[in-house]
Amino acid sequence: MGRARRWLVAGLVTVVVTVGVPAVWAHGSSHGRIGGPEDVPPAPVALVLGAGVREDGRPTRLLAGRLDVAARLYLSGRVDVLLLSGSTGPDGYDEPGTMRAYLARLGVSERDMVLDPGGLSTWDSCVRASDVFGVSEVVVVSQFFHLPRAVALCRAAGIDAWGAGHDSARDNPAGTRAGRLRETLANGSSMLRGVLRKAPSVTEAPEGWESGLRAAAGTGRPER
Repeated sequence: MGRARRWLVAGLVTVVVTVGVPAVWAHGSSHGRIGGPEDVPPAPVALVLGAGVREDGRPTRLLAGRLDVAARLYLSGRVDVLLLSGSTGPDGYDEPGTMRAYLARLGVSERDMVLDPGGLSTWDSCVRASDVFGVSEVVVVSQFFHLPRAVALCRAAGIDAWGAGHDSARDNPAGTRAGRLRETLANGSSMLRGVLRKAPSVTEAPEGWESGLRAAAGTGRPER
């Protein structure tokens, strides 16, 4: 019994350290900074995080939800520029390009969208927004289940970050459950990246990004 109790205590401590502490960090750092697109304060830039592209080139349901929220932020005048952060790959896989095409159909001007193909993870998207693109204030756009970690990571990267969320629980319950589980498992490694301020996997800036973000930063906001 003594050995069994020691194993039980060790297991509980492991769970607390690997799951509990990172969850407290994520939710504590983002507390009071997450709401719907009408609830967040205005900001020059919205950071829209990628969430997969289907084989036919359409955004996944989670990504489409994020893009709908981003369009509402932009069209309501709450943000000036959308920084579309995701990954690219073989066979034409292109998250940022797909995001731009979808948003353009919703009425977002292409000159007010900046593409970041180096957003290989949530941390990479946040730290690149700060270090590569020079963003200091942002509204992060994602699902509500993802935003505590996303906002916490952007704040760890030195950005004054708020989160505008898409509620996927009703129209995509399976994806939402999977996302919540993923967040539980991802908080620990994300916290370490933020605390250690790990360099992003891609450090180069894409060509032609300067005009839109510089305008949003105050050197002449883009006219619509």
